[in-house]
Amino acid sequence: MILDKIVAATEKRVCDAKANLPLSELQQQVERMPITKDFPFEQALQELDFNFICEVKKASPSKGIIAEEFPYLEIANDYEMAGAAAISVLTEPDFFLGSPQYLQEIAEAVHIPVLRKDFIIDEYQIYEAKLWGASAILLIVAILDDDTMRRFHELADSLGLSCLVEAHDETEVLRAVSIGARIIGVNNRNLKDFTVDVNNSIRLRNLVDDSVIFVSESGLDTAADIQCLRDNDIHAALMGESFMRSANKVEKLAELYGPIRHNSFMENDLDLDVLGKKRACKVEGLPISEVTDRIVLEADSVTEQRYEVKVKFCGITQLDTVPVLLETGPDYVGFVFAPSKRQVTVEQAQFIARDLRDGLKTTSGAKCISCVGVFVNETIPTIVEIAKAVPLSVVQLHGDETIAYIETLRNQLQEQQLESVEIWKAIQVQGKEDMLPWEQAPIDGLVVDAYSKEERGGTGKTIDWSLLEGVQIPYYLAGGIGLHNVARAIRRLRPYGLDMSSSLETNGQKDAKKMSTMSQLIKQVTNR
Repeated sequence: MILDKIVAATEKRVCDAKANLPLSELQQQVERMPITKDFPFEQALQELDFNFICEVKKASPSKGIIAEEFPYLEIANDYEMAGAAAISVLTEPDFFLGSPQYLQEIAEAVHIPVLRKDFIIDEYQIYEAKLWGASAILLIVAILDDDTMRRFHELADSLGLSCLVEAHDETEVLRAVSIGARIIGVNNRNLKDFTVDVNNSIRLRNLVDDSVIFVSESGLDTAADIQCLRDNDIHAALMGESFMRSANKVEKLAELYGPIRHNSFMENDLDLDVLGKKRACKVEGLPISEVTDRIVLEADSVTEQRYEVKVKFCGITQLDTVPVLLETGPDYVGFVFAPSKRQVTVEQAQFIARDLRDGLKTTSGAKCISCVGVFVNETIPTIVEIAKAVPLSVVQLHGDETIAYIETLRNQLQEQQLESVEIWKAIQVQGKEDMLPWEQAPIDGLVVDAYSKEERGGTGKTIDWSLLEGVQIPYYLAGGIGLHNVARAIRRLRPYGLDMSSSLETNGQKDAKKMSTMSQLIKQVTNR
């Protein structure tokens, strides 16, 4: 049988590896590594209602060569950009044409956890996986006895590695349960004869407690397949060939994930510009949570509309950025008037805003792009003056401004006939309590950013997304949103808007290619 041949080849490979680097020396190298027990692979598989482990695979015994061209780093980056929870990398060289090099380089290149996909038959391979940068290993029940499997599981735990314990039938699933596996995968492909039954994992699901992460593996291809898994309370899918053969992995993953539902503050799946329509609904001055309720109550039910996320490209400083802004069409562009490496003068902002307005007039089908001014503890008269001069559609406050300050600012904007100018408050979030004072505040928008002692934004630091789960008010998500995680952010948090700056830059300057890629990626993820 093919499985026996693979195991025999693996035994020889491990023997050769030990001759080259003895186990004791390998252990010493691993002991010098930092070991944490946060188990990122498991965390990632619990972030969304359904998650994908995408596989980097050149070949398989059943299908032969899957990818003649094999730019493995590009493939891995595409998976991450598409919103995969984790990446599986084949390191078995004889039958799957895998390589440790693929795992090492991919683990260094991506921000998401990586699984070593191999036929683990010796503790040596577990130490190898840790040394190569894996976050998880595969343990195949069919090739391990219970004592060995339990020992391997405990060793992996001690090294901070998760174990995806793979079973094929009822007996193997129960064996995986008996060793305390926290992640159990059911392979729909029989490793003895390589036949596929996509319902295999569904039949075995009820043998595993809900506290265990349950993964379906192999033979999956369509959105209908994934929906069937969801309907049967399966948490994740490990897929290889289907993704490897897909030319556009972002579109393929978006198709499998399915449409993104609106967040809880967007009831009835309405795509409503809650904050922007505040005044149009004649509820000026009400807290934004009340504005949401009022609009939802007054709106007609339009369940066909898809989720859309507002997009802000911030830190715009260059006039030559205007063409790509017109091409990508963000909802907002941001000018930083506070001391910063991205600070602009009023005159610079005026020139860019003027060219944007002129370009929008001549660009067919272009949507409105509003100008946002970012201020930190600025005097109110200065803000009002700049808002009028540029002109600005939004004033974003990034300092220690109080509710009394905001109320005074709004009054002075109205006195200058700038009542249409919105006021957003940006806060640096260290805990959920940081958002509480602003739930009933008289603001038009809340921007949540990562905490930094030194700077008030644009740091590239990623906010702890877990702090935002369950938040019941619309917010703009800032803080470390880039090409590598924007798809995951949209699917996990479904924010009202995205506020991006440093991730769109190369060497401190806005990068037209990154801006275009970001815009296209957001559209693909949201099926726009």
